[in-house]
Amino acid sequence: MNIAVIGSGTMGSGIAQVASTAGCSVKIYDTNSEALSKSKNALEKTLVMLLEKGKIDTSEKKRISESISYVSHLSELSDSDLVIEAIIENLEIKRKLFSELEKVVSAESILASNTSSLSIASIAASCNNAARVIGIHFFNPAPLMQLVEVIPAVQTSEGTLQKTIKIISGWKKTVAVAKDTPGFIVNRVARPFYGEALRIYEEGKADFATIDWAMKMFGGFRMGPFELMDFIGHDVNYVVTETVFAAFYFDPRYKPSFTQKRLLEAGFLGKKTGRGFYNYSEEKPNPNEDPVLGQYIADRILAMLINDAADALFLNIASANDIDNAMTKGVNYPKGLLKWADEKGIDWCVAALDNLYNEYHEDRYRCSPILRKMNAGNQTFF
Repeated sequence: MNIAVIGSGTMGSGIAQVASTAGCSVKIYDTNSEALSKSKNALEKTLVMLLEKGKIDTSEKKRISESISYVSHLSELSDSDLVIEAIIENLEIKRKLFSELEKVVSAESILASNTSSLSIASIAASCNNAARVIGIHFFNPAPLMQLVEVIPAVQTSEGTLQKTIKIISGWKKTVAVAKDTPGFIVNRVARPFYGEALRIYEEGKADFATIDWAMKMFGGFRMGPFELMDFIGHDVNYVVTETVFAAFYFDPRYKPSFTQKRLLEAGFLGKKTGRGFYNYSEEKPNPNEDPVLGQYIADRILAMLINDAADALFLNIASANDIDNAMTKGVNYPKGLLKWADEKGIDWCVAALDNLYNEYHEDRYRCSPILRKMNAGNQTFF
């Protein structure tokens, strides 16, 4: 199968590695020759590392390397069976690209976007044959992360969806099918991990280090929310939050934080600039290891995460299995949130959310109708 990847950045290069490892012939397209050279060198380093670790042998390294070519003209993608776009998150730029792509590839070629939060329907509308357009959202780093969200637009044909699922599953990835709504599964459901942590900080209940400690110690997460936001970069994380907030007609559950916005405006983007919530030239501050406070923080953020996962199910964004797979295999959560809800008890979830609503009287703390219904019927998700 001939695969084309548009964009030679970290994500595009990673997707190309995944496809080539699975036996596909891959072309990476970029108008920037320097970026193409960087992508080629990075792949070579990765393959050498895999060889040294015994993950691949010499013949496999040679095969993967030779199956990827680097091109700078769209016309060179004419034989592609599947094109995956992985460029800047700008809707108009993507729409223009898809309109041009349609003139180059065959009528049977699938056109896919790796966007993390933009409308697939809007991208598809730029094509005359919108039925072959779909979202295929990988997670970074693509070769290591198991999850791929597959997002059909309202225009996408059932044939395109099924063919796409078959291709991505054949690349040994876990597919989660999501409705074309802002943030799809992961970038929608994960918002409270950041947003509620910021709210707790802004209320003066705990500092960054304490909240991070609480989520690792009591929540079992590998990284705390502030560590993770600094790692992702505020130029990415804040913009996704702002995009999801606007796309959901300013639903207060997704409201961005001025604390994070000011860091972005100051150019304190996180680890990549040496400063974000933490100053990486200084020793990290010690948390307040009060177990009562830590449990409160973890429970409050977890309740909000579960509520969003439940609401995604209530609104048919994805199945319960796909929602839980998305969070464990897309962002390494210690448990699926719906399974977690079953363990904590649906009654616990409803009480935690109602307590927050009664304290604040804000719509961000409204309990999902599905949780209330399940609680009344003594039901579980699984």
